[in-house]
Amino acid sequence: MSRSLRPDFPEPKLISTSAALEALCQRMHRESFVTVDTEFIRERTYWPEVCVLQLAGDNEVGVVDAQAPGIDLGPLGGLFIDPAVTKVFHAARQDIEICLLKFGDVPRPLFDTQVAAMVAGFGDQVGYDALVAALTGGSIEKAHRFSDWSARPLSPAQIAYAAADVTYLRGVYERLRERLEQEGRLDWVAEEMAELADPASYQVDPESMWERLRPRTTNRRYLGLLRAVTAWREREAQRVNIPRQRVLKDETLLEIAATAPDNPEALARARGITRGFAEGRSGAALLATIAEAKRLPQDMLPDPRGAGREAPKPSPALIALLKVLLAAKCEQHHVAPRLVASADDLERLATENTPEIHALHGWRRAVFGEDALALKAGRIALGVEGKRVRLLPNRGP
Repeated sequence: MSRSLRPDFPEPKLISTSAALEALCQRMHRESFVTVDTEFIRERTYWPEVCVLQLAGDNEVGVVDAQAPGIDLGPLGGLFIDPAVTKVFHAARQDIEICLLKFGDVPRPLFDTQVAAMVAGFGDQVGYDALVAALTGGSIEKAHRFSDWSARPLSPAQIAYAAADVTYLRGVYERLRERLEQEGRLDWVAEEMAELADPASYQVDPESMWERLRPRTTNRRYLGLLRAVTAWREREAQRVNIPRQRVLKDETLLEIAATAPDNPEALARARGITRGFAEGRSGAALLATIAEAKRLPQDMLPDPRGAGREAPKPSPALIALLKVLLAAKCEQHHVAPRLVASADDLERLATENTPEIHALHGWRRAVFGEDALALKAGRIALGVEGKRVRLLPNRGP
């Protein structure tokens, strides 16, 4: 078996029965924290299909075959909401989505080492492999990263690869937590974990999916049609459990919104639409959706300005200046810029006096937000001292 597994850990146990999983979870309930990872596929489905789930305690690692015949995954749900056991993930969002779908709740308490690494100054783009190397000196075998985790039986090498992720994650968590505690930043991570653990963060709103297509028009009737057909596609993809792009591609939706077909013949002329689709049940449902969208009154159509807010075009120069300030402050505080303020935050800062954005709340306001407002108000300026950007009091002309 490959020794990409952390060398001080025993060989992983493959868990493929309900009794073995129940026993593993009972032991994990006695831990102060467990590290968790999942291997899943979603290339052929709308909802992620979990294949393998890994857990590591202080001196034990279990690789759960989530597709083993008859296995009851219920004990995992109990472990994941045990308030006495911290659940540690890396890049947790998709893993949490799986837990929410499988068990009806998100794991809690929760710690995401990817977020913690950004708070600890490892930058926006540090990968898990690099984090493992930097904090533990270990090395993760990459050969099975793109394995077909739905194929059975699982090979010894796959089991070792899956186990390595959670065994090294224990060391990453311990060192990150110690570092953040010394720097007084555990509260910063806690703020991020509260948002990550909010089930509402994982709910897809079909009615807002059209915004992801970024249509380049202010025609409200067109946007109303696009909203309707995009929402129909999302619900249809969920219903039949296939990826949304396999229902209809984005470019097809944009064309349908532009042409507004009202019969199967017109619908079939759109690229990507077969005559069978246009004349079948799906085509009829889509045409009904289009007809309903055409009847909407003007005041029920999407506002291209966003929620009726009249927003002047932001100054590119001011946005650039705010980006420099953000980079300088994050360099000073050793925190990843992406965690402090998004591109949308900077645009809204440039155009609104006191926008309701993350960058003006909590620790972000202390790190960046207050100075951003001061820069806009002309109370401070940016200068260069040595090789670094510094904030200077603005003494006026």
